Amino acid sequence: MPMWKRNLWVLWFGVFFSAASFSMVIPFLPIFLLQIGVHQHTEMWSGLLFSAAFFSGAIASPFWGRVADKYGRKPMIIRAGFALFVIYTLTAFVTNPYQLLGLRIMQGLLSGFVPGAIALIGTNTPSEKIGYALSLISSASASGSIVGPLLGGGIAELVGNRWAFGSAGIIVFISTFLIIFWVTEENFIPSKERGSIKNDVKVAWANHSFMLVLILTIVTSCSVMTIEPILPLYIVKLGGTSDKASLITGIVFSLPGIASALFAPFWGKWADKVGFHKILVIGLLGGGLGTLAQTLFGHIWGFSIIRFVFGVFFCAVFPALNGLVVKSTQEVFRGRAFGLSQTANQIGGMVGPMIGGFLGGIFPVQSVFIVTGILLLVGMIIAYWNANDMMGALKSKVIHESRNM
Repeated sequence: MPMWKRNLWVLWFGVFFSAASFSMVIPFLPIFLLQIGVHQHTEMWSGLLFSAAFFSGAIASPFWGRVADKYGRKPMIIRAGFALFVIYTLTAFVTNPYQLLGLRIMQGLLSGFVPGAIALIGTNTPSEKIGYALSLISSASASGSIVGPLLGGGIAELVGNRWAFGSAGIIVFISTFLIIFWVTEENFIPSKERGSIKNDVKVAWANHSFMLVLILTIVTSCSVMTIEPILPLYIVKLGGTSDKASLITGIVFSLPGIASALFAPFWGKWADKVGFHKILVIGLLGGGLGTLAQTLFGHIWGFSIIRFVFGVFFCAVFPALNGLVVKSTQEVFRGRAFGLSQTANQIGGMVGPMIGGFLGGIFPVQSVFIVTGILLLVGMIIAYWNANDMMGALKSKVIHESRNM
């Protein structure tokens, strides 16, 4: 088996376990707050815990990207894996919300498992296979996110949330060991620049195509997270009954993830043939129209079907954005590029829930879907109108690299 393919499959399992461990912990934090005695301002604490990791992650990601370019992407994945193992394990022993908040901040500051895996794949996979590889990694993340809540909920039901958090730590620990022994980073040229994060931002600013990717990452991540605060309640409302509400919500909530696990490899293979830019435009268009269409259904069955269709198209977006990061940046800048991309993702993750919560609290719930759909369509228009600039930058990069071979 070629080395790049072995790396891909080992990292697939690593990302799957990492995503599963994450989703084993995060959905149950509000419930855990009640169990440790937080009965006042629970919603405030819940929102603070969710946003804390996004905020600290946005600050730390460029730094870890610079370190990855200097020492390698594999060491950064291992570092993040062991950090998550310690944080999830300690979460099982917290006794008050301040300890939980501190661990969430540390999680944001020290994480980077999945971005590191994407960066390693992007620099150690043949160029004609990058689309397929990145989409396969996306399917691993989606699959893990589906399995995680089921596994975490089952463990919590049997032995309690503390054991579920501890189990999440063990799972990410195992995935880290897989990477230590089975992943080889072949194509790595250490960066010898002594610059700074400020200088990295200047380099990114001068790269027009890469800046467009960062802007689209913020818009896309924001649109996804805008709908998160109200979606579970809306699903329960459409279901029309509180009986088995959690089960129905969990199934409908996971439909886009199931679609991603099934269709992401297809989009990746197509991207290798027609280019990441075309796939990005199609994904944003389908995602935007699919989100708007969700307002047309007043019954849970129709809503569920359109959620799945939305997932079929939207699962093409993030792999395409990651592919454009690879195609629009030099290899020696690749770790920093993915660090900045992760920062853009975290910024969107912070802003989105605030917009969704604000709109959902003032206007009808359908308004949140409308705003989310419009955001995705705006992103599609930005990508479509700037096609020539992005493709021109990609051609310039190819010419530059060929001159240095």
